[in-house]
Amino acid sequence: MVRLLIYPTTWMNIQDYSWFGCDTATVVNILSHRDATQRAFLQQEYKNMYHEELTSRLSSELSGNTKTAVLLWMHDPAGRDATILRQSLTGNVIVLQAATEVICSRTPTQLQTIKQLYYSKFGGHIERDIEMTTIGDHQKLLLAYMSTVRYEGLEVDRTMAERDAKSLFKAGEKKMGTDEKTFIHIFSGASRAHLAAVSAAYRNVYGSLKKAVKSETSGLFEFGLLTILKCAENPAKYFAKELYKSMKGLGTTDSTLIRIVVTRTEIDMQYIKAEYLKKFRKSLADAIHSETSSHYSTFLLSLVGP
Repeated sequence: MVRLLIYPTTWMNIQDYSWFGCDTATVVNILSHRDATQRAFLQQEYKNMYHEELTSRLSSELSGNTKTAVLLWMHDPAGRDATILRQSLTGNVIVLQAATEVICSRTPTQLQTIKQLYYSKFGGHIERDIEMTTIGDHQKLLLAYMSTVRYEGLEVDRTMAERDAKSLFKAGEKKMGTDEKTFIHIFSGASRAHLAAVSAAYRNVYGSLKKAVKSETSGLFEFGLLTILKCAENPAKYFAKELYKSMKGLGTTDSTLIRIVVTRTEIDMQYIKAEYLKKFRKSLADAIHSETSSHYSTFLLSLVGP
C-alpha cells in the first residue's frame, strides 16, 4: 500500500501528521488536490522517511490510465513537459504529434526552461533528439521554434503584419507549389501577438490563413503550423477543441486527454473550460465524466475542477 502524509490543519506542518495505508481512491484524492510545490515537498518527505521514491511506489501500486495520469501529474509543469517530450521523441513508441503539440503551444520562456530541464534530467540536448526522429519541413519548424528568440509582449507593428501576410500569400496560395521557408521563418520568428495580427491582416485581404496552411501544407508540418497559429490567437480555444476531438466519436484518445488535462491544469484550465462550454454547449467536466470511469475519471475531474 502507498503511505502518504496527510496533515490535519496545514499540510505543510510536518510536526503534525498521521500515516495512512492508502487505497487508490485515497491516493487520487490527496494528490489531485496538491499543487506543484506541495507535490515536490511530499515527494521529498516520503523519500527521507522511507528511502524510496514516491513515484516508484505509485508506479507499482497504480495501473492503466490512472497510473499514467498520476505519474505525469507528479512533475512540476516544466519538468512534465520535458518528460513528455523525452517519452515522445525517444520512447518505445515515437509520438511526434504529442511532441509537436507541446513544442508549438509553449511560450519562448517556457521552451527555454524545458530545454534546460531536458538536458539536466536526461543528459542530452532536445534538439539532437528532434533531429534523430523528425524529417523535412516538420523538423525545420520544430528546431526553428525551439531556438528562435521571440518577443512575448502585446505590441504589434500593423505595417509589418500586413507585409508578412502578403509574404505568406506569395509563398503559398499565389504561386504554384509552396515556399515552406517563408512559412517557417514567419511562424517561428513572430510573437504570438504579431502572428495573430498577421492572421487578421491576411483574412482582411486574402481570406483565412488557417485554410491557406491546410491547403498548402500537410502532415505534421501542417499540424505544427496550425498549432502555432491557433495558440497565437487563443490557446484556451485550441486546447478546448483538442480535448473535444480526443473524446469525439467511439472511444477516447486517452493519451491526448491525459496530456492536455494534466499539463494545462496549472496553466489555463479555467479559460479552457470556458471556451469548451462556449463552443460545445457542454461543460468539460460533463464530457470527461461521460467518457471515463472509476478512479481515472475521479482524478481528471478533480484536476479540471467544478
